[in-house]
Amino acid sequence: MKIKFTKMHGAGNDFVVVDAIHQDIALTPEQWKFIADRRFGIGADQMLVVERPQSEGIDFRYRIYNADGGEVEQCGNGARAFARFVSDKGLTTKRVIRVETLSGVIEPTLEDDGRVTVDMGAPVLAPEQVPFDSSGLIGKTEGDDTLWPLDVNGKTAWISVVSMGNPHAVQIVADTEAAPVLEDGPLIERHPRFPKRVNAGFMQVVDRRNVNLRVYERGAGETLACGTGACAAVVAGIRRGLLDAPVAVQTHGGELVINWAGPGKPVLMTGPAVSVFEGEIEI
Repeated sequence: MKIKFTKMHGAGNDFVVVDAIHQDIALTPEQWKFIADRRFGIGADQMLVVERPQSEGIDFRYRIYNADGGEVEQCGNGARAFARFVSDKGLTTKRVIRVETLSGVIEPTLEDDGRVTVDMGAPVLAPEQVPFDSSGLIGKTEGDDTLWPLDVNGKTAWISVVSMGNPHAVQIVADTEAAPVLEDGPLIERHPRFPKRVNAGFMQVVDRRNVNLRVYERGAGETLACGTGACAAVVAGIRRGLLDAPVAVQTHGGELVINWAGPGKPVLMTGPAVSVFEGEIEI
């Protein structure tokens, strides 16, 4: 079976995007894992699948597979790549696109400067809905947020828990470059307090409108950028009283701008989406 694809990235978070409207795509987790492999396959943090919508008033369905072959609910950088792909391929002429995902409907907007803004919806802040098991823990209040103690590698990490359609654990660090992302990230990702695993965010507050961020992503490891991670980090920072929107989030792959007006309001993420090359692979 031959599959046509486009390789894309959003601030260095790279994707294989496939059109499942004009070709049949029915792959196993092992086959998705093969595609993501950087030596034997194409190489990607995530694979994005463009499908026909299943609901009225929706333009497309968006499915995401991590590098480990598992399907996940959401990918913010991927949402921007998705919007750029369907526009570049002539699948839509709309500037605002309604897209259904496993976690609900999102609305990417193609900006005049080439960037894409995505309405990621309102963050979920109740621990049990993230989901996070807080039973038996004593949290501490900081601003409007509750920080939870997480035992990691023989020490306590105080985390904010946020869902942006996928679960995030955000902690403040003094210096992202010195943070133990590769050591603690895998332990947080699979911590038993997170029944669906979690994306582990390490945020350095530079000032009230600028942060540095590294994220160890669930099923993908550390990536050059994580869109939902940037959203979750800014939400956590605003709730803790440390940040004012809009916030520029510096990642190893580039800058994302996050805007959030407060509880119940959607998080808006703006950043780049770039096509790199096209090809065909035999599975």
